[in-house]
Amino acid sequence: MSGLGLGIDAGGTRTRWALAAAGGAIVAEGEVDGLSALQMGSVDGRASVQASFAALAATVLVHGRPQAVRAGLTGFGGDGAQLQAWLAGPLGLPDEKVVLCSDIEIAYLASFAPGEGYLVYAGTGSIGAWIDADGVFQRAGGRGVMLDDGGGGFWIAREALRHIWRNEDEEPGRWRASPMAQAVFAQIGGDDWALSRQFIYGQDRGAVGRLALAVAASAQADPVAAAILEQAGRELARLALALTARFGARPVVLAGRAAALHPLIVNTMRASLPDTISLTQTTARAHHAAARIAATTAPVV
Repeated sequence: MSGLGLGIDAGGTRTRWALAAAGGAIVAEGEVDGLSALQMGSVDGRASVQASFAALAATVLVHGRPQAVRAGLTGFGGDGAQLQAWLAGPLGLPDEKVVLCSDIEIAYLASFAPGEGYLVYAGTGSIGAWIDADGVFQRAGGRGVMLDDGGGGFWIAREALRHIWRNEDEEPGRWRASPMAQAVFAQIGGDDWALSRQFIYGQDRGAVGRLALAVAASAQADPVAAAILEQAGRELARLALALTARFGARPVVLAGRAAALHPLIVNTMRASLPDTISLTQTTARAHHAAARIAATTAPVV
């Protein structure tokens, strides 16, 4: 097939890709391990990113050779020459045919044209975003899981572990009476502190973020888990309110896998916003949007 565009949505948990034909039809898609542009700060991280790109390219080429690439990467700050080369090389493309941006820019364009509305995205981390009519990216949050990213998967997991281990400080063995603690320890592999310590400090942020699944699964049986998810909704509402205060009222779209963990998150977010602000939750696929953007610039050969 000719004129194919490759779209990539690279997040901390997984990296999704799609191939789009010139007319916008998605002809193939898949996923590889998660990656982040922040990994470029270490030797091991760079090796991991390069390996992930090579694996992605090999999978894509089974279905067709793209003529242009649009890739959104979490943690991307604008310096992408090495990343371009590592992605373009295995695909047999000139570096300039690979356009890089943040994963949130791709997610925004999956829901809005520039200037239309605000995106609140909750994956491993969280961020509020607006691309204005001039194409300028405006943000609220998205400062990273070490600093904030309230309402994201990592934040949910961290809040759960903090609560569990504070209870253990006060009453060892209390976890046995907590459905949330039981679910969390089952995913970690046991109730020993050494296992929790290794998990939270030794795993990548995407792996930690997946612990939020255990919190969501126990929300019906454990009021503490439900309270954490409700607070996640309020944290996400804060991002929308911050953008509204700065740039005026616009429709808000909530996206991301963490946002879809449990209805308590979106319902609490909606209750925390004024009635004048429209809130819609979407499952729009950012890698599809990126592929269609790439396909519009791909020459037909």
